[in-house]
Amino acid sequence: MSAIVVRHISTETHRALRVRAKQNGRSIEAEVCAILEGAVRPGRRVGLGTALAMLAKPLGGLELKIRRDKRPAIPAELA
Repeated sequence: MSAIVVRHISTETHRALRVRAKQNGRSIEAEVCAILEGAVRPGRRVGLGTALAMLAKPLGGLELKIRRDKRPAIPAELA
């Protein structure tokens, strides 16, 4: 994986990055990577689960209690 160094960032920009990273539950470095990724690859597809999580995040998140039915599937009868 490649690395870059960004110098001479204003205090205000660094503070805004820190706030944005905290809101998204990421480090500043991870936040910068996400911003760059979105800027250069804007058409990147997001999975359904990720999209739903992004929608629920501003509302405090979403906790689903899912129980898997462990019974074997019943085969369909094709007539």
